[in-house]
Amino acid sequence: MRENIINLSYLISAILFIIGLKMLSSPKTARPGNFYSSFGMLIAICATLLDKHIVSFHFIIIGLIIGSIIGAFLAITVKMTQMPQMVGLLNGYGGLASALVAVSEYMSHYHNQTLYGITTTTITLIIGAITFTGSVMAYAKLEGLVSGQPITYPFQKTLNLLQFFVIVGGSIFLCIHPQSFIWFIVVGVISFILGCLLVLPIGGADMPVVICLLNSYSGMAGCAAGFILSNYCLIITGALVGASGIILTQIMCKAMNRSMTNVMFGAFGKVDSSSIDKTKAVTVQGYTPDDALVILENASLVIIVPGYGMAVSQAQHNVRELADILEKKGATVKYAIHPVAGRMPGHMNILLAEANVPYEKLYEMDNINPEFERADAALVIGANDVTNPAAKNNPKSPIYGMPILEVEKAKTVIFLKRSMAPGFAGIENELFLMPKTMMLFGDAKDTVVKLVNLLK
Repeated sequence: MRENIINLSYLISAILFIIGLKMLSSPKTARPGNFYSSFGMLIAICATLLDKHIVSFHFIIIGLIIGSIIGAFLAITVKMTQMPQMVGLLNGYGGLASALVAVSEYMSHYHNQTLYGITTTTITLIIGAITFTGSVMAYAKLEGLVSGQPITYPFQKTLNLLQFFVIVGGSIFLCIHPQSFIWFIVVGVISFILGCLLVLPIGGADMPVVICLLNSYSGMAGCAAGFILSNYCLIITGALVGASGIILTQIMCKAMNRSMTNVMFGAFGKVDSSSIDKTKAVTVQGYTPDDALVILENASLVIIVPGYGMAVSQAQHNVRELADILEKKGATVKYAIHPVAGRMPGHMNILLAEANVPYEKLYEMDNINPEFERADAALVIGANDVTNPAAKNNPKSPIYGMPILEVEKAKTVIFLKRSMAPGFAGIENELFLMPKTMMLFGDAKDTVVKLVNLLK
C-alpha cells in the first residue's frame, strides 16, 4: 500500500511538473505555472519521506530548517538585478546535490558495486561536478569577481581535451574495476576542475547560453541520480529540466546566430584593445536630457529597448514612470525585448515585471522590428550588442548574421550609455556614429530621472 501511494504521488507530481512547464511559456500564465510546479515538488518530497529506506528523520529536519533559512534569506536580500547570479548558483546547487548522492551511494556499496550501479554513479558524479564548478564560475563572472571577458591561456583547449580523455578513461576503468576508490576520486576531482575551466574562456555576452546549458546539466545530473536511487519522480523531473534546458540553449544560440560549439570554445567577446579607436569617444557628440526632451515631447510612438545597462543601474522603475508620463501626453509606448538582452533568458522581462510593466506592452524581436520604421524615437538603455547594425551590414564583424533589434530605422535613436566602451561582444556599435543617434552619456537611472523631471 505504501509503495502504491508513493508511485501514485510521483505520477501526480510528474503531471504537475509538465503542466507547470507548459504554463511557463507565457508571461500571463507563468506565475500559476510556477505554483503548480512547486506544489508538485511538495507532493514528491512528502511521498519520498514515506520511503521505507528512510530510518531517521533527524538529518532531514535539520537540513529542512537550515535550507529554509538560507532560502528565505536569499529571497529577501537578493535584488532582481542579481537574478542571473542567483540562477547560476541554483544550477550549481543542483549539480552538487547530485554529485553528493553519487559519492554517498558509492561509499555505501563500495564492496559490492554492480556494472549498472558504478555506471550510473560515475555519470552522476561527472555531470554533477562539472555543473557545480561551472555554475560557480558563471556566478563569479556575472558578479564581477572574475573578469567578464573571455580568459584564455596557451594550450587551453588541449588541456581541457586531455582532462576529458582522463575522465572517460577513468570511467571505463571504474566500470571494469568498480572497487578502485582512487580512480573514483580522480574522476571526481578532474570533473570539478574541468567544469571551472570550461566556463573560464566564455565571455559575458554568452552568459545567457551558458546559464541555459548549465541548467540542462543540472537536470541531467538529477536524472542520473534518479537512476541511482531508482526514484522515478527524480528521473522524470531531471529529464524535463535537461530537455527544456537544451531546447532553450538552442533558442539562445539561434538568437545570436551562433553554434553551441562556438559559444563554448570560441572565446567570443575578447576585447582587442589595439583595434579600438580611442579618439571616437571625443569625436562622437554627447547630448543632454534637454535635447532628448524635444524629441520625446513631440513623439507619437516611442519604443523602449532595455538592456544590461538598465539592469546595472536598476532603472526599471524609473523607465516605467517615464513611459507613464509619455502615455499621459498622448504617446504610444512599447518595449522591445531581444532574446539575449541581459545576462540570462528573460532577464529584461523579469526586471520590467518587477516595475509592473504590463505584459501586453512587451514585444519580442520579430514582432517589434517592423514597428521601428514608424517610431519617432527609440530609447535604448544600455542594449549594446543586440542593436548593433554591424550584425547586418558588416560581414567582417564577429556578430554578423545575429538577429538584432532594428532601432536604426527609427526617426531618432536616443542611446543611454556610460561611455563609448564596447559591450561584452568586444566591438564598437555602429549605431553610435549615425547622425540620427543622440548619445546621452552617464548612469542610465540618473539620465531617466532627469528626463522624467523635465517631462513633468
